[in-house]
Amino acid sequence: MAINYMTKEGYEALVKEIEHLEKVERPRISGQIAEAREKGDLSENAEYDAAKEAQGMMEMKIAKLKNVLGDSRILDESKVDLSKVGILTKVTVLNIKTNSTVNYTIVSEKEADLKVGKISVKSPIGMGLMGKKVGEMVEVNVPAGIINFEILNISVV
Repeated sequence: MAINYMTKEGYEALVKEIEHLEKVERPRISGQIAEAREKGDLSENAEYDAAKEAQGMMEMKIAKLKNVLGDSRILDESKVDLSKVGILTKVTVLNIKTNSTVNYTIVSEKEADLKVGKISVKSPIGMGLMGKKVGEMVEVNVPAGIINFEILNISVV
């Protein structure tokens, strides 16, 4: 079992997503199946086949999300070690090539959202920064090549 560390907000969002799928989407798809079934011969009913496939995909998604939830632990932000980059730390780095600073928050895969600066602990940049300290130079191998960073600051989310 791989433990999935999350913020309280990320955990609650996951719970809400599961509830939405179970209470809104599941009945909607069941209704589509019932409606398609009423149209007669199921062997040649494309609507029925599509609705059954959608139901299977949704049930698989619910099961996967429940597994993630079961393996998840909420991290206590007050206990985050700020001496090095870790999950739930906000890291300010200097891109050496472009001479620009960027802020990244290291989060679980489920919470990652690059648009708001949240990167997965398992992303190339996240893995490259993990365990590093302020002042360290880091060479990160990304699909576009190698990026060199200097870690300027580490803080809590």
